[in-house]
Amino acid sequence: MKLHTLKPAAGSTHREGKRVGRGEGSGKGGTAARGHKGAGSRSGTSTKRGFEGGQMPLYRRIPKFGFKNMNRIEYAPINLDKLQELAEKGITKIDSQILRDNGLIGKKDLVKILGRGEIKIAMEIKADKFSEAAQKAVEAVGGSISNN
Repeated sequence: MKLHTLKPAAGSTHREGKRVGRGEGSGKGGTAARGHKGAGSRSGTSTKRGFEGGQMPLYRRIPKFGFKNMNRIEYAPINLDKLQELAEKGITKIDSQILRDNGLIGKKDLVKILGRGEIKIAMEIKADKFSEAAQKAVEAVGGSISNN
């Protein structure tokens, strides 16, 4: 390796942009490639996102519908078949920390136990909410439920 063979890494350097407005000889003098008059030729010009040259923009042409309830409480659903899988691993006391450790819920998720699948082992389950079917299924095998 010699000093005269060194080059910058591929993609690490950029060509300098054209210096506009530096005299007629440069080919980019006069109007500095901005055209004549109009808002785009002035300094400090910008158009807002979605501007379509005065045409009614897409976000206003398309009809709006629906409603997002800002007070909605989202629950992470956990079905009985997932709890049965945990029971087969030897875990019979279920709470949100156990579900988090096993990758079933996120850090701040609230948990609702739902009734899909069946449960064969009596378990102690702590969750934020239970469906009626899940509650009956857990109590039918001798398990207990409680709210967080």
